[in-house]
Amino acid sequence: MKDTNLDKKTLEPKMTTETKEAIEITEPKKAIETLRHSAAHIMAAAVKELFPNAQFGIGPAIEDGFYYDIEVGRPITTDDLVNIEAKMAEIVATALPFERREVSAEEAREVMLNFGQRFKLELIEELSPEETITLYSIGNFTDLCKGPHVKDTSELVAFKLTKVSGAYWRGDSKRDMLQRIYGTAWNSVEELQDYLLRIEEAAKRDHRKLGRELGIYMMDEQAGVGLPLYLPAGARVIRIMQEWLRRDLYERGYEEVITPHIYNAEVWKRSGHYYFYKDNMYFFEVDESEEKNNSRTSEYGVKPMNCPGHVMLYANDIRSYRDLPIRYFEFGTVYRHEMSGVVHGLLRARGFTQDDAHIFCREDQLLDEVVAILELVDHIMTTFNFSYSAEISTQPQKSIGDNAKWDFATEQLKKACEVHGLAYEINAGDGAFYGPKIDIKVKDAIGRTWQCSTVQVDFNFPERFNLEYRTADNSTEQPWMLHRAIFGSIERFLGILIEHYSGALPTWLAPVQVAVIPIADRHSDYANVVVQACKDAGVRVQLYNQNEPMRAKIARAQNAKVPYMLVVGDKEAEARAVSVRERKAGDQGVLGLDDFLKEKALEFQMPFTPRV
Repeated sequence: MKDTNLDKKTLEPKMTTETKEAIEITEPKKAIETLRHSAAHIMAAAVKELFPNAQFGIGPAIEDGFYYDIEVGRPITTDDLVNIEAKMAEIVATALPFERREVSAEEAREVMLNFGQRFKLELIEELSPEETITLYSIGNFTDLCKGPHVKDTSELVAFKLTKVSGAYWRGDSKRDMLQRIYGTAWNSVEELQDYLLRIEEAAKRDHRKLGRELGIYMMDEQAGVGLPLYLPAGARVIRIMQEWLRRDLYERGYEEVITPHIYNAEVWKRSGHYYFYKDNMYFFEVDESEEKNNSRTSEYGVKPMNCPGHVMLYANDIRSYRDLPIRYFEFGTVYRHEMSGVVHGLLRARGFTQDDAHIFCREDQLLDEVVAILELVDHIMTTFNFSYSAEISTQPQKSIGDNAKWDFATEQLKKACEVHGLAYEINAGDGAFYGPKIDIKVKDAIGRTWQCSTVQVDFNFPERFNLEYRTADNSTEQPWMLHRAIFGSIERFLGILIEHYSGALPTWLAPVQVAVIPIADRHSDYANVVVQACKDAGVRVQLYNQNEPMRAKIARAQNAKVPYMLVVGDKEAEARAVSVRERKAGDQGVLGLDDFLKEKALEFQMPFTPRV
């Protein structure tokens, strides 16, 4: 296996002018976010006119649009959306200016008290009395807001309200249930129309619909919210994904580990999760008494992430600088208490499996390790025809670790991207409190962006668990630690793949690669010969021998998105041949059975794993 320690020449950035320009956060991106934020205010102003007693929560810009959380005293209907949109058009036509003013917390309180806005008053109460607050007004609507906004409402030229959903105030299920009105806004009518067409296409590709139709997975409320149950086809696809990545990771010098699903609460206290992540975890009591009359219980927590186990494995032995880097990986199933309102099929579940890895290395190895991770990311994403870019999140105001470490780690993440000529944006101040990170954003077949892979530097775990290694001069140092996930959540990545390919997974990943279809009962014997030949060649094959017409069998295989259908009748049986149908291209003519298997052999196999 090739040494992953790269020389200086290899590490020279492969940057082009275009890449350098792509790295900068562009003004158009800021402008469209400002437009969408302004659209949220215009929508709220329209709601205020139609529902004078409406209560307003928050209304931010989001990717491709905006929303506002609102309470109007009754459910908002489709007809209401039409009326609100019409009222927005009236406000836009009047070119009302966005008026900004700075006030004290007390003045802001008076304004919101006069408007009877209890949610806004709650937000103000949490601010320091000395803090200056900005208010923005359009017409009769005034909101707490940092801005910025467009000059006036006439700049909103292309918008549409899209849907309504429920949302608890501040994400707390014990608080008020508000209604979240979603909308979208664009710089032109043409862009809006293109977006609406993409939304229509996305609905056709919805993995929840296709997952059910293709027999991938199911949900059952008796099992619990956000806990997918995988049918045979789904289980097979997930195992193939894992085996493909597992094979690659062994080639790249990783070692597989397996860690428990639960830990004593003391572990979570030491890691910090007990204090900072407890609301997202599941805890329970275990009776650990040895005698019936001597009750002794301990608190345990189900793991929301795999990090503590990998850290404890590292700490299990004395480590030398010669042992590093150590790369542990695990397909570890974790559980997180997501609010039921945000659970969304495989894309956001309460139980899911991460392709987790943790790398322990020396400071001088950090760049090489990040570069190697990005090489793996490239291999995975290009295999699925995803284009992608990176976002580097930097030191937040509240953080641990000294500034020199933060600066060094951040520069290594930047340089690793530059080695690849990988465009990145800086998400200033949005790193975790324990280290900077790279997030990989992939673009799918219909132009949607998904956050998938992550590379995260961690200053927290090595310190909390007193990790160390012996240096060349026999002193001790703390190793650098990297978290990394390529798929992220395997379930979520599968959901993205289903939508990306509209359910027609690549041949190597399809749960059934070949459907053998006998024309009549008398062709069953030869159909079984074809099935066995496929199995011998390592092909996942299914015999369609139901008592129904051939066309119905073909239609079923087509609906199941099976890559190849091999139809066999008298002529095929006599010639040891098959009539080949491809799921997209249709009839491909007659081929010898052995010729077909030889010609498609590479397509049926997992993609080649490049040696590094």
